[in-house]
Amino acid sequence: MAANINRSNIAKELEPGLNAIYGMEYDRYEREHEGMFEVERSSRAFEEEVRFTGFAGAVNKAEGAAYTFATAREGEVSRYEHETIAYGFAITQEAIEDMLYDSLSKRLTKALARSMSHTKQVKAANVLNNAFSSSYLGGDGVALCSTAHVNPDNSTYANKPTTDVDLSEAALEDALIAISQFTDEVGIPIAVQARRLVVHSQNVFEADRLLGGDKMVRPGTSDRDHNAILNTGMLPGGYMVNHRLTDPDAWFLLTDAPDGLKHFERVAMATKTYVEDNTGNICYVARERYSFGWSEPRGVYASQGA
Repeated sequence: MAANINRSNIAKELEPGLNAIYGMEYDRYEREHEGMFEVERSSRAFEEEVRFTGFAGAVNKAEGAAYTFATAREGEVSRYEHETIAYGFAITQEAIEDMLYDSLSKRLTKALARSMSHTKQVKAANVLNNAFSSSYLGGDGVALCSTAHVNPDNSTYANKPTTDVDLSEAALEDALIAISQFTDEVGIPIAVQARRLVVHSQNVFEADRLLGGDKMVRPGTSDRDHNAILNTGMLPGGYMVNHRLTDPDAWFLLTDAPDGLKHFERVAMATKTYVEDNTGNICYVARERYSFGWSEPRGVYASQGA
């Protein structure tokens, strides 16, 4: 039998003269994941994505000599296990019969949607919250943001600074330079560009000083040097705040590398209302299936802060 909302839980709802019910009407930070993740549909219990390498630079061929043939190979496999997220509430038949204010059920369905949305945003943000943790590893056996990502030929690359630094003009410029020097699995330079800065709400003012000002004014200086980050257009998406990030000092640059942060939708959220045969309780439930993760670590460059 489901836990239920009965008349003792909502005694005031049953009394005449109640002027207002408040709570659950706050504006919310919703759908922040959409500014961070590529969204794809899935029709299976899980999804796997495998890295496949191209060829290194071509080599000289002497006159009359045989061709040199390249070898391609598979690399790491990224796996997305879809989770089922479900929640609901039940109201007793007697509470429904005696309730003077039918708006309560509407408020509770809004509360249910709010709970489902919050869980989704937390799970999305946790990809970044755990980006430096050795307990959350990607297909190449290291965390999302690491100085020791492994290519299929066992060479390594980094998508974070060797020494973590707080967000600043110099740190952001160094990160943009590092991204511009990314190479692929066989060492060929790739045209990857940062597209958006993601920060904790406590870092919003620093982010705005760096990216929200005049192209002709360098942040934190008294001269009229132009803001090189804005002037070069190297961060076209500006910045965004994610309100579920847990580390105030951590900051993340999302890049346009394909298959970076990914969100698979297996089953879209659906709601259902039904009456329990054995109790008469009216039940309201919501359910969806999805996963969040990453395949290509070059989709992110980040620092934990100093």
